[in-house]
Amino acid sequence: MTALTEFDRLESGGLWRAAPDEQRREGIVSLGNATLIISDTAERPLTHWSLPAVERLNLGERPALFSPGADATETLEISDDMMVDAMEKVRKTVKRRRSRPGRLRNIGFIVGLGALVIGAVVWLPDALIREAQTVVPPVQRAEIGVTLLGHIQRITGPTCRSPLGTAALEKLHARALGPDAGGQVFVVPSGPDTAIYLPGGLIVMNRDLIEDTEDPAVVGGHIITAAAQLRARDPLEALLNEAGIGTTFTLLTQGEIAPDTLRSYAETLFANPPERASDDILLEMFADAGLSSTPYAYAVDVTGETTLGLIEADPTQGSTTSELLSDAEWISLQGICG
Repeated sequence: MTALTEFDRLESGGLWRAAPDEQRREGIVSLGNATLIISDTAERPLTHWSLPAVERLNLGERPALFSPGADATETLEISDDMMVDAMEKVRKTVKRRRSRPGRLRNIGFIVGLGALVIGAVVWLPDALIREAQTVVPPVQRAEIGVTLLGHIQRITGPTCRSPLGTAALEKLHARALGPDAGGQVFVVPSGPDTAIYLPGGLIVMNRDLIEDTEDPAVVGGHIITAAAQLRARDPLEALLNEAGIGTTFTLLTQGEIAPDTLRSYAETLFANPPERASDDILLEMFADAGLSSTPYAYAVDVTGETTLGLIEADPTQGSTTSELLSDAEWISLQGICG
């Protein structure tokens, strides 16, 4: 998705600062095809940036200083010349592409004309989406998910992080979905009253879903409910249906989705999150995790009226389940946003 065709992955050290009033932290900077991942020295992710949005704050100076966008509070200082040059190449390439409106109009006209022709055949749009679901590899799904997360953070502010809170969240994620589930849960300062599942296994959760309960099982339930969205409907399919046939065609032929399309979809998704999966799907996943569905059901609806199926068919039926988190871990998780 970027100009860095000569690099599969590039890494260097860097100094990351979450906000101007916070201390700089040493980290590992990993430059991928469309994303910049900053991890701590233990290789735990601290943040993800979308490369097309990255800006240089001190042009021509070294060490180079970058931010994930014009209004962002995060900064990243890089001294490694190869990494700085790679970042500059991305920025120049994005700028060059944006400076060719005539070419973009021509491409848009061709794609639009093709979309009209394709749209005349009723079955073809769905067939193209099914083909995209099949051929898009997991790594590209993850890149799409990280880019969407970056745009969501423009709405909510940066994701919440603390070493102990993040570790507790990872433990709860593994308990709810299994140790081999992959993906990661991110907590943001605001958002809808349900967790959202993004392509690549990324789950975005409003801090209120953690802070407004005293039971870790409720948070585990939100994680399960988010992951259940994948069983109900592939999030990539939902994205392509919303974006239209032109986006699907471009993804299949060029292997990319326009940044503006992803930004628009992130805003739409966050304003109108997917509906909860069916009780049958949820109960099966709660059973697989060995978790009670009742705490989650009452957290969603204190009366239990709209979640009665999850209460009456609770797979644990009141039996004792193993401890999800210790008291110290739960306190750390509830304080992850500081």
